[in-house]
Amino acid sequence: PEPPGGGWGWVVMLAAMWCNGAVFGIQNSCGVLFVSMLRLFGSSEDKQLVFKTAWVSSLSMGMVFFCSPIVSIFTDLFGCRKVAVIGAAVGLVGLLSSSFVSTIEPLYFTYGIVFACGCSFAYQPSLVILGHYFKKRLGLVNGIVTAGSSLFTVSLPFLLRVLIDSVDLYNTLRVLCILMFVLFLAGFTYKPLVPNAKDKEGGKKGKFKLPPAKKICNFSVFKVLSYRIWAFGIPAALFGYFVPYVHLMNHVKDRFGNSVPEEVLLLCLGITSGVGRLIFGRVADYIPGAKKIYLQVASFFFIGLMSMMIPLCNVFGALVAVCLFMGLFDGCFICIMAPIAFELVGAEDVSQAIGFLLGLMSVPMTVGPPIAGLLRDKLGTYDVAFYLAGVPPLIGGAILCFIPWVHERQKLKERAKPVDGETTEKMLENESTLVSDMTEKPVKELDSGF
Repeated sequence: PEPPGGGWGWVVMLAAMWCNGAVFGIQNSCGVLFVSMLRLFGSSEDKQLVFKTAWVSSLSMGMVFFCSPIVSIFTDLFGCRKVAVIGAAVGLVGLLSSSFVSTIEPLYFTYGIVFACGCSFAYQPSLVILGHYFKKRLGLVNGIVTAGSSLFTVSLPFLLRVLIDSVDLYNTLRVLCILMFVLFLAGFTYKPLVPNAKDKEGGKKGKFKLPPAKKICNFSVFKVLSYRIWAFGIPAALFGYFVPYVHLMNHVKDRFGNSVPEEVLLLCLGITSGVGRLIFGRVADYIPGAKKIYLQVASFFFIGLMSMMIPLCNVFGALVAVCLFMGLFDGCFICIMAPIAFELVGAEDVSQAIGFLLGLMSVPMTVGPPIAGLLRDKLGTYDVAFYLAGVPPLIGGAILCFIPWVHERQKLKERAKPVDGETTEKMLENESTLVSDMTEKPVKELDSGF
């Protein structure tokens, strides 16, 4: 059916905005939780404390993306509402159980896996359902929804700091469960307008038959060379991407002590990330085809450069300026993911193309922060960790530069195929016309003879 472009869709938009904010607001505020975990579970005898603690936040963010291909399949099979509601319920259970642990190791499972998997299953349907309700205003609606994560990223660090100082980490996690419970209720607003695979295959009899495996897992997107470069180039750039979100708060404590409000840095990242999504999302509309990739190349270049600048900032004001720029280009990188996927693989395959990409992104985003923590434990400073975190974005950006050229060559080959087909078709038509003419002439002669 034609998307209504409003009505109940506005309620769905607000629910999706809450989902975006709750999931990534908590994930992006992990730096505050990380410092509290170090204080609560740490001991001076543990020489690998930062390394072990970093795995909690790192696993959590990584699992949100790692589950994406699976979530795409479940969403296609069972619909947005069921997947989102069950995902939020699982996330709520994971977060609540995290508030009852006494050591760091159980958090790997409760917070790093259960909570994160629930967030992933709740998050992806919130993006899919928007296309059911909006078409003409889809760009505007996506901008508003993704701005939800910036809004929560700006406000949550301050709230978390107050809560941790007032009621400790355990009760803070229980307060965060309220966000997940509202997310659970928000999932019920995803009223389906497009039938899912279960409805299509089951029909009126109510029997559910799985669709063919090719429809469930569409690996054909990897046949597109430009998509393959993109799908492996972006993960190559992301080994250092999540390092500042996890370790920046602790780095500020090491460098400046308790004399500066380190939460301001997350505020700067959140505000300029939201601004970047609005600005570069609009700019991308004016850039034709796969050349939108150059925006991502620029964003990776600046993100890498800003990561390398962090250890050089001996004044807190300089660190604020670095975070402002980093947030701006972080917003640029995120907001044009879907438009680029659409350009590379087309509308029909875009959902699973994004799912596969997010799944591949999970590996470097999970591995990067613990390696940075290990370097901090060994060297006693984060300087080398931040220098190294800036290298992968530069390498990944260089790889992505080739995509527009490759994509144009692919398009030229595809255009040549129909031309060849038309030529062959015309030749066959001409041959059939000649044959018919030759057979018709003797018949006419026979007719004239009689």
